[in-house]
Amino acid sequence: MKLLSRLAPRGTVALASVLILACGSDNTITPPHGSAALATLGEGIVAERNTAEIYVRGNYAYTTTWGFRQAPGNAVKIWNVAGDTPILIDSVIVDNARTLGDIQTSDDGQLLIVATEFSPGSIMIYSLADPTKPQLISRYTTPLTDPGVHTAEVQRVNGTLYAFLCIDPASGTPARLVIVDISNPATPQQVFTAQMGSPYVHDVYVRDGILITALWNQGITLWDIGGGGSGGSISNPIPLGNVVTFGGQAHNVWWFHNAATGEKRFAFVGQEGPGAIGASASGDIHVVDVSNFSAPREVAFYHLDGAGTHNFSVDETRGILYAAYYNGGVRAIDVTGDLSSCDSADKSADGRCDLAKMGRELAHGPVDMGPVYIWGVQLLNGHVYASDMLNGIWKLSPVP
Repeated sequence: MKLLSRLAPRGTVALASVLILACGSDNTITPPHGSAALATLGEGIVAERNTAEIYVRGNYAYTTTWGFRQAPGNAVKIWNVAGDTPILIDSVIVDNARTLGDIQTSDDGQLLIVATEFSPGSIMIYSLADPTKPQLISRYTTPLTDPGVHTAEVQRVNGTLYAFLCIDPASGTPARLVIVDISNPATPQQVFTAQMGSPYVHDVYVRDGILITALWNQGITLWDIGGGGSGGSISNPIPLGNVVTFGGQAHNVWWFHNAATGEKRFAFVGQEGPGAIGASASGDIHVVDVSNFSAPREVAFYHLDGAGTHNFSVDETRGILYAAYYNGGVRAIDVTGDLSSCDSADKSADGRCDLAKMGRELAHGPVDMGPVYIWGVQLLNGHVYASDMLNGIWKLSPVP
């Protein structure tokens, strides 16, 4: 669910595009027939920085900032989202950081973890004893986290809390994954590291003792870290299978557990293609059948003309995927049923099902609110929250 865009040179931002759009140009992507509007409930404005990732817990949302606008991307914004309009209540400035990406709370709500770039790359671990005023517990940084922690997925495995850190490549140094035990947040301990990705290991997804790594042009790899039956563990992940999705640029993953059927067949892979911040984006959602961990295969995709996807949040009860689509806003996509089966008219030349041709897009938003560039999205407690690089934070109604 996360991630610092690679649409502009690292550590920079296409400010000209941002300024042009802020002056009123329109970059609306035409919705497909049958796509309804997601009702906009409210907006929280951030004007001085580019808003990056979002994480919501209870009545509070936490957003990070990216690159440089009028100020550097070193601020964590704290919002009260109990009402329709998000209200900014505080900010935390992260020292020695030029840009922030991932932000996430622990599953018990006690900790807030923030990834930082560049040099030193680190994760900041805060106490949320008061959710409105995060208090720094520790900063985890080592030579293996330089030049930057691009994403930091926080998950519990066999009862222990871990942070999975995707480390940026540097000149002469390949990208790597670092896994850190943060069960004692004052003294995090590295438990695993390995070089991987071409050229990036961009993000991970962890569930049921399976680790899925998004390895850019190497596609995705599934690893046994305790749930794959191959003897793998958190300190000794064992690879199970790999698939290179069409076009590469594997950016993020969500392994779908269908609450209605119990099926765990499909993983959704986001592709981040070329674009310009505030103006354009590219990249599809790829559907991978992972029912056989040793032989995952791509079976379907979703394409939106003129825009590209970034991060996901899936309503697993209703089977709706909410995708951040940069200049295309938020897109709600029906992912129920057998996504590998479709009429010949709905297939691409390579045999994959085309979810757009199948009419799978249900809704989109925000609508009629001017240009957007949606980075992150999260469904929680009957609302959809979206972080917008240009504008700040949106609160939307979900698909009815």
